[in-house]
Amino acid sequence: MNKNVPAQNQANPASELTPKQIVEQLDLYIIGQHKAKKAVAIALRNRSRRIKLPEDIRDEIAPKNILMIGPTGVGKTEIARRLAKLCNAPFLKIEATKYTEVGYVGRDVESMVRDLAAIAFNMVKTEMKEGLRKTAEIRVENELLNILLPGSEKSKKHKKAAPPLPVISPNGKNAAADNNSEYASAGDAGKTEAPADSGAETKSTREKFRTMLRESKLESRTIEITIQRQHSMPQQMEFFAGGNMEDFEATIQSMTSMIMGGRTKKKTVTIAEARDILLEEQLNRMIDPDKVSDDAKRRVEQMGIIFIDEIDKIAVKGERGGQDVSREGVQRDILPIVEGSTVNTKYGVIDTTHILFIAAGAFNMAKPSDLIPELQGRFPLRVELDSLHAKEFRRILLEPKNALTKQYKALLSTETVTIDFTDAAIDRMSFLAADVNARSENIGARRLHTVMEAVLEDLSFEADEHAGETIEITENYVDDRLKSIIEDQDLSRYIL
Repeated sequence: MNKNVPAQNQANPASELTPKQIVEQLDLYIIGQHKAKKAVAIALRNRSRRIKLPEDIRDEIAPKNILMIGPTGVGKTEIARRLAKLCNAPFLKIEATKYTEVGYVGRDVESMVRDLAAIAFNMVKTEMKEGLRKTAEIRVENELLNILLPGSEKSKKHKKAAPPLPVISPNGKNAAADNNSEYASAGDAGKTEAPADSGAETKSTREKFRTMLRESKLESRTIEITIQRQHSMPQQMEFFAGGNMEDFEATIQSMTSMIMGGRTKKKTVTIAEARDILLEEQLNRMIDPDKVSDDAKRRVEQMGIIFIDEIDKIAVKGERGGQDVSREGVQRDILPIVEGSTVNTKYGVIDTTHILFIAAGAFNMAKPSDLIPELQGRFPLRVELDSLHAKEFRRILLEPKNALTKQYKALLSTETVTIDFTDAAIDRMSFLAADVNARSENIGARRLHTVMEAVLEDLSFEADEHAGETIEITENYVDDRLKSIIEDQDLSRYIL
């Protein structure tokens, strides 16, 4: 393996997946859209290929950004989200309509990179915490023992230089050890006069309490712990028009930490609650924030994915004027981010050159050619996603790991209600969803959510009355609950 390959990419199992294997993984959750899956699979594989190249060539290869074109609800966002999960990459979904050009009140486009950096920071921090958890749990256990047995640690540190010789019993054992039980009672700890071998007695008591902690026998006991005060600052300070608030926010947080950081407070909690609080404090103390920031910065630059949704809403159609000026301004501001520029964040300066951008839009009111030419050129790969019909809806209801039928079965099983969907019922719901999409707004697979909810509304409401029953969802069952709505076209536009 190339010695210049960043460590986090060497350890990433998704980097070894072939494009076919990537598509197979996406097929577990997304039905159809093979062209889009193929495009993102190649883009992901090219990233791992680039990482393995020598450094001089690696920096010259830019990612091939993708523009997805298709109606809402056909899987554009889900493809990008599943792709990011597959490669364990920092992923951010944003809507282009949230941004304004510099000088207008609203979010500037550079905030998308700062948000991605924050996601990567939390991702790396979580991974580091998992690696240090076992060590931190041992420290928390010792800290809890120090609270339960105050002075036990001091007795270890202040042993006498020449302890008295142990008394040997007739059976050849240490007499003090034989009598440990009468000093080990939790209620009498510290009250009984210390035996000759007080260090051994304290150690024995401490180990008994350790065993009880590990067996969760003391979870409900209340103790008093000392914790650091939390001083949270607003995460978003964007009420100023334009400008970069990162430096201002970081400065305020640093000043607050200097002024308030050393203060502590006492809190009475159960041992179960104390364990979680102390574990979080231990993990935060063990983690080096600078190392987390460095790893997060590297991960964003090499593996980051930004999904820009509703990009068609900032396309300027026909003559430009009025509000279209602001839309074109947003495109101009997005352009340098996509082309490759540096953005200041509180985790360091981020170079966006190798971040993968995936843009998506329905483009029913505008065309991709309505985007400014420079921005069009930064999305060389264009993929049209197919509209979904009854056949695809049937597969969506049955095949994915997170299929709606499986979700509803799991939900109702918590109340010991078993539901069984017949093939005819699945076909009927698929047909009705496609029919309403054809007659009104086409919202793709999202229509299935409203159909399923309408079909199972009464059963979900009365589930407690059907505990222990098995209920079959048939075609007639579906028609009874949807036919009147479907026949009234005006009403179906709002309900379904």
